This record gives sequence, C-alpha cells and structure tokens, in this order.
Amino acid sequence: MTVTTDSRTEAFVLGVSGWGVLSPFGLGADEFTAGLRTGRDGTVDATALTEEPVPDPRAYGLVGFRAREHLGRKGTSFLDRRTAFAVLACGQALADSDLVVGDDNRDRVGVVLGTSVGSLQSTSDYSRDTLVQEKPYLVNPILFPNTVLNCAAGQAAIWHQLRGVNTTLAGGGMATLAALRYATTVLRRGRAEALLVGAVDEYTPQLAWTEHATAASPTAVGGEGGAVFLVEDAAAMRAAGREPVAEILVDLGHTGGRTDLAAALADRVRRVLDQADVHPQDLATVVTSGAAAEEQALDEVVGPDADRVAITDLAGNCPTAAGALQVAAVLAHQRGAPEHDGCLSLIVASTADGSVGAAVLKGTGRAARDHR
Repeated sequence: MTVTTDSRTEAFVLGVSGWGVLSPFGLGADEFTAGLRTGRDGTVDATALTEEPVPDPRAYGLVGFRAREHLGRKGTSFLDRRTAFAVLACGQALADSDLVVGDDNRDRVGVVLGTSVGSLQSTSDYSRDTLVQEKPYLVNPILFPNTVLNCAAGQAAIWHQLRGVNTTLAGGGMATLAALRYATTVLRRGRAEALLVGAVDEYTPQLAWTEHATAASPTAVGGEGGAVFLVEDAAAMRAAGREPVAEILVDLGHTGGRTDLAAALADRVRRVLDQADVHPQDLATVVTSGAAAEEQALDEVVGPDADRVAITDLAGNCPTAAGALQVAAVLAHQRGAPEHDGCLSLIVASTADGSVGAAVLKGTGRAARDHR
C-alpha cells in the first residue's frame, strides 16, 4: 500500500502489532482463524444464552463464558458480560503484540472502544430494578457503573494498568471505523505511543427483539463477541525495526443530507482507494456488514472480481462489533500465511442515518509476535 496525499489531508497509516478476538469459534485469534478456515457453523441454541423468549431460536454466542475462568476471581464479581469481553480482548491483543508495556510507557498506551449504548443488558436490568424493587428503589449501587457507556474502556485500562488516552465512541455500525479514525488522529498528533482499538457486543433479548421489530439488520440471528487491535504508527514501527502484521488506512464521511447511501459510500470507497494508491482489481477480499447499500456501492466501485464476505454470515447480528469482526476476519485470512504477504483488502461500513466509512488493509501474513 503506497500512501498518497492531496491538498486537504495527509494520509496516516496505522500499524497493527497485535490483536484479540472473541467469537463463537472460541477465544483468541488462533481459534477464530481456525474456525473461519474450516468453515465451522458458529450458531448455537439461543436458550443457552438467555432464558427469555427471543425472535430466533439460533444465535452466534459464546456459550458457557464465565469471566472468572479467564480473568480470575479477583475483581470480576461485578463485571458484566460486555465489559468482561472487552477486558479479555484487550489482554489478548497485548499478549499477541511484541510491544512491551511497562512503567516507562504505560502513560502512552491507551484504550479506544466503540459502542452504541454501552451494555444494553445492564442498563435494562438496572432500570427494571428501579420499578420492581421495594421503594425507595433498592437497586444494587455496585451494578450502576455497568450502565455507563465508558465502563468497558475504563475497566480495560484499570485491569491492564494503562494510563494513556481512554475514549469511548458511540457510533453504532460505524463504531470500529470511527475508533480507528480517532486513533489515527491521536497517534498522528503524538498523544499516544499505542492504542487498543476495537468494539465488543453481548447477546441480549432486548436487542434481538429491537432488530426483529425494525428489520434494521440483514439477519435476524443475533450475535456476540468482538475484537481489539493494538495499533501504532506504522512508519514508526518500521523505523524501530518492527514490522506490522497489517496496515490500515481509514476514511469516514456522511451523506450530508443525501438520501442515496450507496452513492455516498461509493464515493468514500473511491477516496480511500485513491489515498492508498490501490486499484479495485488489486483487492483480494472485501468484507461488509451485509447491508444492501454496501453491496450496491461495491457493485459500482469494486465489481465482482474480489471475494466478498458479509460478516453477518459469520457472526450474526453484532451491530457495534461488526466492524471489529470485519477487520478480524481479514487478519485471520492472512494470519500465519506467508503466501498472503502484501494482500490487500477492503472494509466498508454504514449506518441508516447516513454515516459511511471504508478502510484499506494490507496484511503481511505474519503470525503472533513475528514482527521482524
């Protein structure tokens, strides 16, 4: 990927030095990679995730997940499911990277997570308790922090002793690309050395019924999981003799009142390809959220040559974490496969309110900690 510039902006390329992922295929990049390569079906019986009625009997879920089994007993008693996902994925990304975090740099390593409304399950449960518990509303105050949008990012930083930038972005389907774009700005301005960036989702009956009623998702099958990436300045990594496992260039936009979401996304795809000096025929893989507008935009700009994958077919409906799982799917395709060195891929995302985004990824085919 050869970065070009124009008069409006100088492109900045993120380097991924490690990543973690939680999915129905298992916990970690290796399990996710193996699941994708074997084509294993990740659906489970939804009753294994919730006792409440749901619109679809299937779900893409992490059956049997218990935070204390992966994070230990201390400090996990009041972590909700989404926060536990985030803490674990951040730990996986740090372990997968060759970047050593210690007292000399932990002030320069931070967390940037995307979300929609935080933990919908925690918010719903807490709100319900204010109605059904004895007055004056005998709810458990220890559970309140789980209802705050930035709970997951804050707990991840505390858990891993990171004192750098800590940000939560409410972007819905654009959350991951928005977080990567935010990370680009922070790193380019020298306000951090490295950032854990990503998004996670938990399966909830509330969201399943909302998506079912509004038909907002291309699939009725709910999902959970997510991914986190440790990103740095790709050029700085190379200057230090370290090779990223992937490079990412992100560009975001908005329809600006236009009703044609597909046309706006097509313009954004052309823009990011131009910035990366990549031609549509150079793309090996294109990953979407499954939205119809995204498919239309790709038909116009990319055409049928590149393999096209909808993340909803692999992980179900994960409204916030879809973008993170899209990136993870590309990295899994490239992981530990030298024949994919230099492979170029495209990620696209959009929301019904008019936000659009695209990212070009260049992989190196390297596996964990192999950055030389």
